[in-house]
Amino acid sequence: MTVRIATWNINSVTARLPKLLEWLEGAKPDVLCLQELKCAADAFPYEEVSALGYQTEAHGTGRWNGVAILSRLGFADVVRDLPDQPGYLADDALLPTLEPRAIAATCGPVRVWSVYVPNGREVDHAHFRYKLDWFEALRAAVREDAAGGRPFAVLGDFNVAPTDEDVFDPAAFEGLTHVTPAERAALAALREAGLADVLPRPLKYDRPYTYWDYRQLAFPKNRGMRIDLTYGNAAFVNAVTDSYVDREARKGKGTSDHAPVVVDLAL
Repeated sequence: MTVRIATWNINSVTARLPKLLEWLEGAKPDVLCLQELKCAADAFPYEEVSALGYQTEAHGTGRWNGVAILSRLGFADVVRDLPDQPGYLADDALLPTLEPRAIAATCGPVRVWSVYVPNGREVDHAHFRYKLDWFEALRAAVREDAAGGRPFAVLGDFNVAPTDEDVFDPAAFEGLTHVTPAERAALAALREAGLADVLPRPLKYDRPYTYWDYRQLAFPKNRGMRIDLTYGNAAFVNAVTDSYVDREARKGKGTSDHAPVVVDLAL
């Protein structure tokens, strides 16, 4: 059995709907993890993706977050939010907010989490501490599945570049988030829990960047980062036959600033 899994930070599913539908028709993933929906769960375009053969489980409140899983293989054991997920206490808030950043489901033979890790903003900001706490909750949430025999993966926008090779110029990120030792240690902790980074191949150039800023001609100059990741357990990784960044989907007007990452499995 061949299974195609993909992840994409869509950066507003409403604004990118034509791009999403076009990409689904062309790439035909069996399972697609989406992040940054920027819409409430009841406003997700279920009918449009259903017409292409996909069921959807969405988790969103209509603000800046939101995650979803689209599947042609059905759904079982859907979980919204990490079991011990921390909330974020904004400067003007009385209580922390539990943001919709994680959803899990079993789709056919594979179990996946679609995650949108907090950005962190600045190293000395409260959001950075929140990011590290969120990673710790993620590690605890995936430990059992990571050690199991069923193919399992955490896919999404991790907002961390694993190594200096995953940014166009390490010097440009000095003192900034996404590349700090603390964030990279959080990724290492996931690997220690039994997950491995599935490194995709680029369709162009020599590095598989997944994100390019809209500003300063970052995409045509290939000033990118690899922050959209697939972390799989042994059963998942051993079944991988190919993985690539679909850079073509980042081209043109009206697209997300992230590209889809595709993983093919032979199960």
